[in-house]
Amino acid sequence: MSDLAKTTQDVYERNAARFDAERAKILFERNWLERFLSFIPTEGRVLDLGCGSGDPIARYIIDQGYKLTGADASTAMLNLAIEKFPGGDWRQVDMRALDLPERFDGILGWDSFFHLTRAEQRSALPKFAAHLAPSGVLMLTVGPEDGEVTGRVGEDTVYHASLSTEEYTSILAAEGATVIEFVIDDPDCGHHTILLAQKQATTD
Repeated sequence: MSDLAKTTQDVYERNAARFDAERAKILFERNWLERFLSFIPTEGRVLDLGCGSGDPIARYIIDQGYKLTGADASTAMLNLAIEKFPGGDWRQVDMRALDLPERFDGILGWDSFFHLTRAEQRSALPKFAAHLAPSGVLMLTVGPEDGEVTGRVGEDTVYHASLSTEEYTSILAAEGATVIEFVIDDPDCGHHTILLAQKQATTD
C-alpha cells in the first residue's frame, strides 16, 4: 500500500480530463458546504486543498462571494481550473508541505486529504491548523475508521487512508481546534465521512 500511495499525483495527471468529465456536478455536498461556510464571514478567505478542476465545489464557493484560493498538486487539474476560472487564485501546492503566507477563515479538503497516508495526515493536520485564522474552520472528508483502502480514478487504483475519530480529535485539540461534527457514512452525502473542526477564537 505504501507504494500505491506514492502514485496518487500521477493518477490524477493521467486522468484529469476524464475525472472532470465524470465528476458529478449536481453538488450533493451542498448541505455540508453551507454548514462549512456558515462559520466564515462574508467575503472571507477559503483555501480549497485538492481543488481539482474547480468544478463544482470551488465554483460554488466563489459564487457565494468568498475569496477562494485553490491548491492542487496536479498540473493537469490546475490547468483545467485556470481554463474554467481564468481570474482565480490557483496554486500548485503539495498539502503535505503546506506553507502559505496567508491565513484562512476556512480550509477545505474534500475528497483529497484522504489520499495521504496516515503518517502524512498526522504531519499535515498541524500545518492546516496553523493556516487557520482565529475561529477558522476546517472541513475534511476522511474514512469511517482507522485504516487503508483503495478506490478508483478512471481505470487506475488509488490509495485512501484514515485515522480514527479519536486520533483526529486529539491531534486537532493539540493545535487549538475542536471537532464540532464528525459524521460517518452520511447517507445524504454519498456516504462520505465528514470532519468539521473549528480553531479557538484567539491564539493566546
